[in-house]
Amino acid sequence: MEPIIQFTDISKIYKIGTETIYALQSITLNIAKNEYVALMGPSGSGKSTLMNILGCLDTPSGGDYILNKLSVAKMTDNQLAEVRNKEIGFVFQTFNLLARSTTLDNVALPLVYAGISKAEREQRAKEVLEQVGLGNRMNHKPNELSGGQRQRVAIARALVNRPAIILADEPTGNLDSKTSVEIMGLLEEIHKKGNTIVVVTHEEDIALHAHRIVRLKDGLVESDKANASITTYKSRMESFN
Repeated sequence: MEPIIQFTDISKIYKIGTETIYALQSITLNIAKNEYVALMGPSGSGKSTLMNILGCLDTPSGGDYILNKLSVAKMTDNQLAEVRNKEIGFVFQTFNLLARSTTLDNVALPLVYAGISKAEREQRAKEVLEQVGLGNRMNHKPNELSGGQRQRVAIARALVNRPAIILADEPTGNLDSKTSVEIMGLLEEIHKKGNTIVVVTHEEDIALHAHRIVRLKDGLVESDKANASITTYKSRMESFN
């Protein structure tokens, strides 16, 4: 499988006064197109730093990052913003919706920055809202929606630009367990349709929805393994077909 994300010897160093903090140390990691990967690790493990670099929100101190055949490690902030808007759909724990805007307008927002016409923005926003099961909530505002519905709006907004990668940062952190299962089921459906998904989480039960789990510790990759429960389930299903 062709890699869509290639990290080669990625490091991130912060200097605070006289202290040097090595947030990431020589991370080499490939993620293929249409993989579903969980990044795990305790606080201070480097997973948030890795997510920020992966999402083009920050640049590494050293190493190379190839995102969908583009070398992004040394890009300017403006270049990174352009790549971000085109290649990555973000889903955040806190939803990050505009309180005074309708569901439709919240979802269409990334297309404004992409210079898409109003008619096409509305059409594409309606399509992804139908996809996440919110076709009947297009004119509602965030305060008129449940937490699960708000996260579905956030997922629709992440999909609207047809990005190469969906990057979900603690996507169920503000949701109850039943709603969390529904949201993770929705991400699985999106994955089946061809998207590459990277979930950043500290919760084991959320990571187990992914097909591969990368664990970080002290700025290093501690382990990188296929999710055994998913692999076993898939091989069983294949044996029945």
